[in-house]
Amino acid sequence: MRNQKHSHGSALENTDRLEAFSDGVMAVIITLMAFSVKAPAAPTWSALHHTGPSLLVYVLSFSMVGIYWNNHHHLLRTTERISAPVMWCNLILLFWLSLLPFATSWIGRFPNHVASVVTYGLVSLGAGISFSFLVHAIVRANGVDSDVGRAVQGDLKGFTSIGLYAVGSLLGFVSALGAFICFGLVAVMWVIPDRRFVRRHAH
Repeated sequence: MRNQKHSHGSALENTDRLEAFSDGVMAVIITLMAFSVKAPAAPTWSALHHTGPSLLVYVLSFSMVGIYWNNHHHLLRTTERISAPVMWCNLILLFWLSLLPFATSWIGRFPNHVASVVTYGLVSLGAGISFSFLVHAIVRANGVDSDVGRAVQGDLKGFTSIGLYAVGSLLGFVSALGAFICFGLVAVMWVIPDRRFVRRHAH
């Protein structure tokens, strides 16, 4: 009984450290994105209008990081054990999210150009796929019959998000507006945290 309790405590401690590290990285990412938003060049509505695209992209990117942070929190709170693959998948997720300040700044300056729009879409797609890999790595570490394993069954929203990011990236070659609509739909879809993890965490 003592060994089991010690093992369970170590698992929780490792999960907490992983969450704390991820929280710190996401906080830095948001800070860097905020620095990329420049104030209007003049105290006029016209100047604010010219700054509008970069501000809107910042709001979208901020929402994206906030959604990942929220669901990442609930995911890890439902998790009892982590493994080396879980840690690597988590790092890969943070890598893609760390590219958001760059992609946000570029698309904010050039919102109608193919290269910037497609790059933003690919970064978002990479983050979405990485989060899916992280979820499945955690399920493998904890087992399909664990709380997190039962919560993950039927990841429709996750696959839909990846699909929308992929479609948005392709639309970036022909329509920047169509791409933005796809990216925005993902954010709207995830405004409410993943109820699967919230329910398991509450129990």
